[in-house]
Amino acid sequence: MLTVETRQAVHPEHAKAMNTAELRRHFLASDMFREGEIRLIYTHYDRFVMGGAVPAGASLVLDQVAETKTPSFLDRREMGIVNVGDTGTVEAGGESWTLERGDVLYLGMGAGAVTFSGQGRFYITSCPAHHAYPSKLVRLADSKEVKLGAAETSNKRTINQFIHPLVMESCQLILGYTTLEDGSVWNTIPSHIHDRRMEAYLYFGMEPQSRVLHLMGEPQETRHLFIGNEQGAISPPWSIHSGAGIGSYTFIWAMAGDNVDYTDMDFIQPEDLR
Repeated sequence: MLTVETRQAVHPEHAKAMNTAELRRHFLASDMFREGEIRLIYTHYDRFVMGGAVPAGASLVLDQVAETKTPSFLDRREMGIVNVGDTGTVEAGGESWTLERGDVLYLGMGAGAVTFSGQGRFYITSCPAHHAYPSKLVRLADSKEVKLGAAETSNKRTINQFIHPLVMESCQLILGYTTLEDGSVWNTIPSHIHDRRMEAYLYFGMEPQSRVLHLMGEPQETRHLFIGNEQGAISPPWSIHSGAGIGSYTFIWAMAGDNVDYTDMDFIQPEDLR
């Protein structure tokens, strides 16, 4: 029922010499959504965890995870859950929440075992926490909406901030998602880095044959990954992260690190990329 894969941190000098297969092994997050399973990736970037739970009409329980060496996974962690499937239910700490597609649930430190039920496809993010904030369900209508980009630069998009200081409190986890408008493909231009935080992406809402060209690497030493539906990218603090997709798509972004300032980023203009 539970599978955990550990990803070690990679130095940028090492990444420069990686071939395609090595880049995908270290930075592509795939095969996270299997029916009847919870599948997690435990990264050594700010001890961030990403993964999926697919109860497929039954129930799955996330409790003890050997990699954290705590009695229960959330004893010293917080969690953000996004339902990218049909209606499902999450239970923790004596409470129960029904999540429709696109809803986001925050679980605070100490919430205990987490039970996933129903037909949801639950994307899981988690990072260490120092304070127990209240668990909270944030629906799309309750998120902070930001419109960015323009049709003439092919990056007209809507950003919805869920686990974010303008919406609710958390320790270090920040989460939201970005949806491209019809005819736009670029999700983050100009690109940027933030050395104070790592970031993880999950792309969803894509046709099976579609792909996103996800750009990564140091600004002067860029690399790329071709990513499909319900696959993600692990983005180290030294890496840019932007991309262009074939057809419509949405991506979930989640961050952990020194602060919760969404605007704390260093922009890299296209003419400075190599």
